[in-house]
Amino acid sequence: MAKILLAEDDDDMRNFLVKALQKAGHEVTSFGEGLSAFEEIKQTNFDLLLTDIVMPEMDGIELARRASELDPSLKIMFITGFAAVALHPDSKAPKDAKVLSKPFHLRDLVNEVERMMAA
Repeated sequence: MAKILLAEDDDDMRNFLVKALQKAGHEVTSFGEGLSAFEEIKQTNFDLLLTDIVMPEMDGIELARRASELDPSLKIMFITGFAAVALHPDSKAPKDAKVLSKPFHLRDLVNEVERMMAA
């Protein structure tokens, strides 16, 4: 079981992901934007940050960058329809972050989370 922080601004997508990850046995804390998620990361330890890239207030790349500065062992996965943005070298996204492109099947997300936690 992983302790996951999810940041996703689409309410339906966020609720869907939370249910799928909880059903797979993970503990999930979720936020609709990056700034609140970052405040939580400053106070609580997580195993994985699962974040959308395009969000209001603080985008997922900035959230991941700041979070990895606080906790270099934090695993990071981006879920996005804009994979090229995350993979662009100028984005300053953490180098070992995983990118899962939308649309994806929930089984693929759960499998990828489990692979990352086993690594």
